[in-house]
Order: sequence, then structure tokens, then C-alpha cells
Amino acid sequence: MAKTKQKKSNTAETGVAGKREFRYQKELRDLQVELLKFQNHVKSEGLKVVALFEGRDAAGKGGTIKRFTQHLNPRGARVVALEKPSDRELTQWYFQRYVAHLPAAGEIVLFDRSWYNRAMVEPVMGFCSDEQNKRFLKDVPQFEKLLVKGGIRLFKYYFSVSKEEQLRRFESRTDDPLKQFKVSPVDQEAQHLWNQYTVKKFQMLGESNRSLTPWTIIRSNDKKRARVNCIRHFLSQLDYAGKPDDEFFVTDPDIVISGIDELKFLEDNLFEMKQ
Repeated sequence: MAKTKQKKSNTAETGVAGKREFRYQKELRDLQVELLKFQNHVKSEGLKVVALFEGRDAAGKGGTIKRFTQHLNPRGARVVALEKPSDRELTQWYFQRYVAHLPAAGEIVLFDRSWYNRAMVEPVMGFCSDEQNKRFLKDVPQFEKLLVKGGIRLFKYYFSVSKEEQLRRFESRTDDPLKQFKVSPVDQEAQHLWNQYTVKKFQMLGESNRSLTPWTIIRSNDKKRARVNCIRHFLSQLDYAGKPDDEFFVTDPDIVISGIDELKFLEDNLFEMKQ
């Protein structure tokens, strides 16, 4: 009798999981159709669009970018994921190597990490000086203002994952031979340096969350919900031919958070860290 009940329970759980996956795949497909409509609009109107994807290691940035671009025409949509700067690039103006990848008319560019490396990863890991970090935080609002005034539509997404979920994802990468390439020394330090990253995140948002170039926070413990809600938010901010009614783009308030609200949350979090 016990085995029968257990079998029925497992079958029921499998059925619920299957329904969730079906809903997710349908929702994702519908959103990807809208992304194609939007790309056609970008091309026909000669628009220039940039989306930055930031966050801690294993926060889900790459998986979301993959779903963004999965069905887009690669001739008009590019993903930029730069390696560490070369010796020559280290002597250049900091923003210079990123400027080279900005879109021309009719293009969408998605940065898998961006110039905000200098706000979190570099200062925490000792790859830049305190002075360079402070200079960046002072300069970045002006740099982004120039981009927007120059006709670029700029979107900044920060994927926020919990410490426990990050650890779980790191462990799954280590055990999965198809994901082991993602493991790096920086990843291995991320858990130990969690609080330092949180402080730098707070400073970054405080200095660069401006009305002209705001941050949008994506709670990403649930990867699939994070993906669809990020795409919904992105499309909701833009007009294009054949766009559905606004209700189609309503996001989950537990997933999509404004930069201002995240700053308020971090103020409390940072206070607790110091107790």
C-alpha cells in the first residue's frame, strides 16, 4: 500500500512539473515571437539598442541572453562577452574597448557583463585600484548619458541570486562535464567574498541608478521565471508594430524590482551585515 501511494505521489509530481514546463515553453515562445517583431522594428527604423546583463557569477545572465537571441537574426543582434583586457587595452581609456562594440543603426547589442566589471568584480578581486573604481563610478553616469543622448536605447539588468542558490549552481557545474568550463578561480572566491560584493553592488547602484539610465533588478533564483520576466520587461519599454496589449507584458513584482527599491533593500541588508 505504501509503495502504491508513493508511486501515485511521484506520478502526480511529474505531472505538475510537466505542466509547468509546458507553460514555460509556451510563454517563452510567445515572447520570442515578440522579440522578432521588435527586431524587425529596430531594423526598419534604424534604432540602436543596448542591453547590459550584470550580476554575480551563476546568476543566470548567460541563460537569459541565450533565450533573448535564440531566434533573432544574428545579422542584427550581437552578444558581446569580452575577455580580460590585453596589455594594450590596459593603457587605453577604460570605456574605449566597449565603445568599439556599440550598435550601428538597426542593431541590438547584448553585453554579457559590461563596463560595470570595474564596479564589482575588479575592485573586489583586486584587479583595479580604489582610485580607478571611484573614478569609474564618477564617470559612468556621464558616459551613459552621452550614449542615450546619442540615440542609444540603453537597458541595464542586474540578476540577483541568493548565496545559497549560487553555491548550489557552482556545485552542479563541478559535477556536470558540460558545465565544467564555466568554473573559474573567480567563481571559487565568490562565496567567500559575498559581503564585499554586496557592498560594491550597493555603491554601484547608488552612483549609477539615474532616471535617464535606471537599473532593473531581476530576482533569479528561479531561472525560468527570471528569463521570461526579463524579456517581458524589456519588450514592455518599447513600441513596435503589432505589439500586444499591455496586460501581455505584466511582470511578476517578486521577480522584477526597480533599482530604487533594491537600494532600499540593500540599506537594510548592509546594516544587518555590520551587526
